[in-house]
Amino acid sequence: MTITVDRRFRGPDGSGNGGYVSGRVAAGLGAGPVTVTLRVPPPLEEPLTLARSDDGVRLTAGDVVVAEGHRYAGEELPVVEPVAADLARTTAERFGGRHRHPFPHCFVCGPARTPGDGMRLEPGRLDDGRTACVWSVHADLAGRAEVVWAALDCPGGWAAPIEGRPMVLGRMTADVTAAPEDGEDVVVMGQLLGQDGRKYFTATTAYGADGRELGRAGATWILLRPDA
Repeated sequence: MTITVDRRFRGPDGSGNGGYVSGRVAAGLGAGPVTVTLRVPPPLEEPLTLARSDDGVRLTAGDVVVAEGHRYAGEELPVVEPVAADLARTTAERFGGRHRHPFPHCFVCGPARTPGDGMRLEPGRLDDGRTACVWSVHADLAGRAEVVWAALDCPGGWAAPIEGRPMVLGRMTADVTAAPEDGEDVVVMGQLLGQDGRKYFTATTAYGADGRELGRAGATWILLRPDA
């Protein structure tokens, strides 16, 4: 199977958003929790091959392994408890990316993107350190599991936090159980779970307008070296 990551779905300017690409890889395994490990920055506008491997699926660009996915059978993924949508909206005022965003054109949380083109999530910090934001779903993104994966990506990074010290997604395990409808306001929560050197561990959960859980994820973020 050949897939292409459109430039619209970038994270850093030169590569695909990690959550979105992980969702595309996970689709090769069907429903259920999946772990995706990103080996190199996912290239844009280039045919990539998604194929079965011995224990899952592998995304390649020629001879280069871009990402690998496999079924997750570990402990239940953590849940970040929700707040009301009105409160989640107000946290946008605390979104560090408005003025200190390492990747301002990110499809998920880039402030340089226009509504309807990007998702324009603004994960601001609550007093307890969690992040919260509202994703107002446009028609072309409704019903798409890979976009829920994307929504579960960046709110974790901003809980780390990412401002002033760029990080990229290294690994993501997610269980997406539903997708939002056109016009739905989705509350997405993020939480920092721990740190080990340059690795930061986060959890995220997305909730539909009626409070149903759309998906949850655990992720490992890698702090970039200053010369990276």
